[in-house]
Amino acid sequence: MSERPPVTPGAGPPVPPLLRDAEGAPVFRAPWEAQAFAMAVKLHEAGHFTWTEWAERLAREIARARRAGDPDRGDTYYEHWLAALEGLVAEKGLVAPAELARRKAAWEAAARATPHGKPIELRPDAEPRP
Repeated sequence: MSERPPVTPGAGPPVPPLLRDAEGAPVFRAPWEAQAFAMAVKLHEAGHFTWTEWAERLAREIARARRAGDPDRGDTYYEHWLAALEGLVAEKGLVAPAELARRKAAWEAAARATPHGKPIELRPDAEPRP
């Protein structure tokens, strides 16, 4: 893997403003969408990648999904956002692919065990181990 120069926080174009509804509240269909959005913004602010890198990665993920048959009605946007984020943090070495897979499996297990309408709680003692 080639070494890249460190990213300067705030370098590149500014992060676009958050979409808001008529009352001024952020527009997300589910809490995980807001969390994925916030993680990308925070990682950018911490200097892990430029917003241009992020936008390019997200565009590639959306294009990949379209080629795979995603009708692109907007309801899968944050699924693409999350896939782009997972790929970028792995590419940047912020999390090892095995650790990312372990965390995803733990989250999916917690989601399956959570009654509908209740918040999902991910407890360290409940995480599946390889």
